[in-house]
Amino acid sequence: MRGIALPRRTVELAWALFAAANIAAMVRWETWETIPFHFIWVSLTLLYGFRVWRPTPTLLVLATVAGVTAVLITYDIHHGTQEWGELFEVPLMSAMFLAMVWHATRRQQAMHALEQVAASRASTLERQERFLHDASHELRTPVTIARGHLELLAHNGRSLTEVEVALDELKRIERIVDRLLLLARADQPDFLASDDVALEFFLEDVFMRWSEVAPRVWRLGSIPPGTLRADEEALRIALDSLLENALKYTERDAAIEVRASALGRELVIEVADEGSGIPADALGRIFDRFARADPARSRAHGGVGLGLAIVDAIAKAHGGRCTVRSSYRGSTFALHLPGWHAETVARSLPKQLQAVR
Repeated sequence: MRGIALPRRTVELAWALFAAANIAAMVRWETWETIPFHFIWVSLTLLYGFRVWRPTPTLLVLATVAGVTAVLITYDIHHGTQEWGELFEVPLMSAMFLAMVWHATRRQQAMHALEQVAASRASTLERQERFLHDASHELRTPVTIARGHLELLAHNGRSLTEVEVALDELKRIERIVDRLLLLARADQPDFLASDDVALEFFLEDVFMRWSEVAPRVWRLGSIPPGTLRADEEALRIALDSLLENALKYTERDAAIEVRASALGRELVIEVADEGSGIPADALGRIFDRFARADPARSRAHGGVGLGLAIVDAIAKAHGGRCTVRSSYRGSTFALHLPGWHAETVARSLPKQLQAVR
């Protein structure tokens, strides 16, 4: 603390000596006293801009400077070396100084408030990171142990219906935990690890994985050649959630199509299905956490309303957004993502990828 106090006192002492020298100049050169008079007030204003004092010292210094300069000007007026109008400069300079004090005080209060907000946010982020670590451990451990015992029972020939149901429920809990933790990390500054993603290869890989999951009419539409600046794993999770959602709400012979298009630096990846569509009153909240377009079907299809919330969080983390169009003929979800770099030479897609049953 002494290392900080010494420069402050040194600067203030230097100003006091400078002010005393100018007061002496006002006494010595009466006809030119307006010059040192202004030097005193300007230097005081500059000093206060760097050293914001508490109210009491500020008022004492202001009263001292105003009183001394007023007395000297009054003395010179009586000796005929100054006009009466010069005396009005004292209250004017005092008012200007007080206005500067008010602004400086408000700025100091604002800075203090910002520091408190920053400290509070840093503390919140630290607590959230601890929560994520603890929650990940505390929630996964009992699920892993319980599943291990149930799998052991099934391996020993005790594959009862109850054991299979319990295993399915534990897997469901694991998926919920993973998605909750993903949503909790979405606000972290290190949530994304962006890199250049070759779009054609990426979407082909996602498409081929899902085309083997369930009997649907799987279609891979047009894909512009180029690279997207994005977190590949996060983008894969978002598309998996959209395709899982499309799979839940389509019948066996319905079509599900993955396609992409580009407009300038924005890429739009679409997942279109021929499902039952989304009710109009649910479209406004479809991306909310735990939102369900059809609550009666969510449990049967294994969803708790987190998939689309994850898609929305990942899109926003990339600086983009997710939109949806829906009718009785089906739904189309679109990821709008910045960071697109087009290639001039297109690569032809294998014909077997165009339509997969």
